[in-house]
Amino acid sequence: MEKITNKKHKIAYDSLQLAISLVNLDKKTRYYGTDVPIFYSEIHVIMTIAEHPGIHVGGLADILGVTKGAVSEILKKLERKALVLKEIDDLNLSRYSLSLTEKGEMAHKNHMHYHSVLNNMVEDELKDASEEELEFLSSFLIDMIDKVKNFDE
Repeated sequence: MEKITNKKHKIAYDSLQLAISLVNLDKKTRYYGTDVPIFYSEIHVIMTIAEHPGIHVGGLADILGVTKGAVSEILKKLERKALVLKEIDDLNLSRYSLSLTEKGEMAHKNHMHYHSVLNNMVEDELKDASEEELEFLSSFLIDMIDKVKNFDE
């Protein structure tokens, strides 16, 4: 019984180490095939604009779960880096429509490739897993994510 408990504690520790490693990997500043450094928050704004062409600042803030002010600050940086275009919306002249420049599109494409590489790493690790093992692991991860999100509540 103690061996099982120790194994469970090791899994808990290893899970935490994996989470920390993934956060550290994702937080690194990268160039994504461009000539400018792109930070974590910036690439996720780029990704959201790529997924919602013509989105406006308020809609972007809603999707990202941040304030319009925070989005505006990131957009200023992305405009200076020539990754995003902010143009007056033809349908509503009081707001801006957002799109990616060619360089912004390149950054998005390379960011998605980065995600693809990580997905392939997981797929490769799980290539010999049975359907039952995959179901258990998926259920375990979903339950743990939910419990961690609600840990302080």
